[in-house]
Amino acid sequence: MAFEGLTERLQNAMSKLRRKGKVSEADVKEMMREIRLALLEADVALPVVKEFTKSVRERAIGAEVLENLNPTQQIVKIVDEELTKTLGGETVALNKSPKIPTVIMMAGLQGAGKTTFAGKLANKLIKDENARPLMIAGDVYRPAAIDQLKVLGEQLNVPVFDMGTEVSPVEIVREGLKVAEKNHNDYVLIDTAGRLHVDEALMDELKQIKELAHPDEILLVVDAMTGQDAVNVAQSFNEQLGITGVIITKLDGDTRGGAALSIRSITGAPIKFVGTGEKLTDLEVFHPDRMSSRILGMGDMLTLIEKAQQEFDEKKAEEMAQKMRENSFDFNDFIEQLDQVMNMGPLEDLLKMIPGMNQMPGMDQIKVDPKDVARKRAIVMSMTPAERENPDLLNPSRRRRIAAGSGNNVIEVNRMIKQFNESKKMMQMMSKGNMPNIPGMDMGSMMGGGVKGKISKMAMNKMMKRANKQMKKKKKKR
Repeated sequence: MAFEGLTERLQNAMSKLRRKGKVSEADVKEMMREIRLALLEADVALPVVKEFTKSVRERAIGAEVLENLNPTQQIVKIVDEELTKTLGGETVALNKSPKIPTVIMMAGLQGAGKTTFAGKLANKLIKDENARPLMIAGDVYRPAAIDQLKVLGEQLNVPVFDMGTEVSPVEIVREGLKVAEKNHNDYVLIDTAGRLHVDEALMDELKQIKELAHPDEILLVVDAMTGQDAVNVAQSFNEQLGITGVIITKLDGDTRGGAALSIRSITGAPIKFVGTGEKLTDLEVFHPDRMSSRILGMGDMLTLIEKAQQEFDEKKAEEMAQKMRENSFDFNDFIEQLDQVMNMGPLEDLLKMIPGMNQMPGMDQIKVDPKDVARKRAIVMSMTPAERENPDLLNPSRRRRIAAGSGNNVIEVNRMIKQFNESKKMMQMMSKGNMPNIPGMDMGSMMGGGVKGKISKMAMNKMMKRANKQMKKKKKKR
């Protein structure tokens, strides 16, 4: 995730306070200096940094904090609350039209990821709402954009309306809206052209499309990799076009992430989604409170649970739990679960969503190589059906045969079987309502990662109860 450097700096700044019994005003000021530097290094806009540090300082040096029995916890809570506020405070849903179609217009510079985002959003609307979107190819200056949108449309089975590159984008949008009305599409996603920089011609064209389509949403797509420039672009588009929301793409890249912290404060427009990868499923609703928790290294169990719910079929999950209880979990189940976990995203990112995991030794080194997963699959597929269903059959001679058949050595096969047994043991304990507390247990064993350490049973159970409570609240709201 983009905020790793910032997370480390903020944690270091606050960890100094944890070592103190009482906290003085001078201690708070010293921490605020470090937080200020950390934010500026992360490319957060100076006015945002000033406002944030001022708010935290004023609250943190209050008597109710400094005289508290645990002032450090109070200060961490204040930083979390102010960071959430800076990021927008509350999750903002997509605007919807009272009658179909809801028209969503994408805007942004060339290369920001508008076309890809249109596909990701269409995919999300289909999955979440069983929607019937229509995508309009309005970028006539880049022929590849039309082709790209058509490819995405084919993958998703979503119609794409285009009239080639010789017709004006305004005319294309006009005709596309007629098609959507005729076919009763409930969403229209308009992909527009971009430039390498903001210019008058681009803005005139976007204003004409806005005037014609009366979009319910004008979503500005910005590339997190551009850092401070992303904020300037957002400000310029907002002044001239009046954006209703921001999408930050490539937040998974090697970037400082400061744009996400600055955009809401400077434009007033809420961040609605973040792109976290290249796959069509790599799109997350932006939750300011959860993002704040991630930035402060406090984990994000709710997003982790939601990802799991999306990928794991309820009936299959119950069957798997039953197998755990009966101790009949086999290699077929292992591979199936491996695939589902891989679909949730990189393991290193998933582990960081568990509170406290990012502070464990070796967390920054963990990287799961997809080739390692493919190697495990090859080993399992080289077993006979009987061996997959009954791992106890795997004696030394069978292991040698499997190694030869999968193009691995016996050491690799033995390691994978050991990881399978550790995973099975951990999952069996969890299925009985216990979080294993095994010193030196390999937390990344299932995927071959290198994280060693332990999480206390009490802390994990407490964390899971809190996450479940929040999920129940969320269901009630719906």
